[in-house]
Amino acid sequence: MKKVPTFDVGFQERLEDLFRWRRDVRRFRTDPVDDELIERLVQVAALAPSVGYSRPWRFVRVDDPGRRAAVRGVFERCNAEALCGYTGERARLYATLKLAGLNDAPVQIAVFNDDETARGHGLGRRTMPEMLRYSTVTAVYTFWLAARAHGIGAGWVSILHPETVRHALDVPPAWSLVAYLCVGLPVEEHIDPELERAGWEAPEEAASVLLRR
Repeated sequence: MKKVPTFDVGFQERLEDLFRWRRDVRRFRTDPVDDELIERLVQVAALAPSVGYSRPWRFVRVDDPGRRAAVRGVFERCNAEALCGYTGERARLYATLKLAGLNDAPVQIAVFNDDETARGHGLGRRTMPEMLRYSTVTAVYTFWLAARAHGIGAGWVSILHPETVRHALDVPPAWSLVAYLCVGLPVEEHIDPELERAGWEAPEEAASVLLRR
């Protein structure tokens, strides 16, 4: 049996630093990232909790230029559609935002949820079936934090049509897209969110999200 580690105050403070400096990266250097490191980060991501020990996440590394171009095309169309949903100053501001690193990120990973996995035998999701996808989200976040700890940035691209991406990557119909990640060394690093710096949204006090009943 392994000895239970002690997470002292110093570790706790460093862990909080990791949470604070974890940012959604959109500007990447084109330097390659070691393949073994990416594999290690996926292994760490698989330490995430999952409902009923279902482990429904499926990481698909997208290396083929044609498939990457297809995903980029989906983003461009979706981004244009999203812009049409805004008017006035909000539309002008949206048009200035950099919302993806698809052109430069050396590594791109699509994370799917296996909606029909037999693992876990349905435990914990009879009344909340969405817990399966929530489990995959925890794996994405675990990957994100682990990458940051290694100095690697990650950006979550959500301006996509999931089914179109699924077809472009030729994965099983039962797999639903949860995240498309751009991964690589960041051009710059900031402790504050980019959308906050750009004036898209204001910061929020942590206390405002804690309620008591």
